[in-house]
Amino acid sequence: MNIALWITAGLLAAAFLVSGTLKLILSKEKLAAAPGGGWTEDFSAGAVKAIGVLEVLAAVGLILPAVLDVVPVLVPVAATGLVLLMIGAAITHLRRHETKVIAANLAYIVLAGFVVWGRFGPHTL
Repeated sequence: MNIALWITAGLLAAAFLVSGTLKLILSKEKLAAAPGGGWTEDFSAGAVKAIGVLEVLAAVGLILPAVLDVVPVLVPVAATGLVLLMIGAAITHLRRHETKVIAANLAYIVLAGFVVWGRFGPHTL
């Protein structure tokens, strides 16, 4: 179980590190032109950068606390943050009628939820 949680957290961390970094370094216009980037039209440039920061922090929070064994409770907290972020993303895509993109949001919710359950679950007490 621990190995599955590590793999899941690592994959999520990699995905959100890349995604968040792109939101931080690319302009809002370049993000909007990318496939699935139409959602940026509903947000200010500052909000897009803030989402990027949240994604990078979540990626770091999924791995670093457990690796360093410093406040490892931050791992499921970061995963919970990702679940909330992806719920917001799914709602945004739903409002924009971008139903194809919602599948990815749901997959991220399930994966991050697995990390939350595995690291916060009753079996860890």
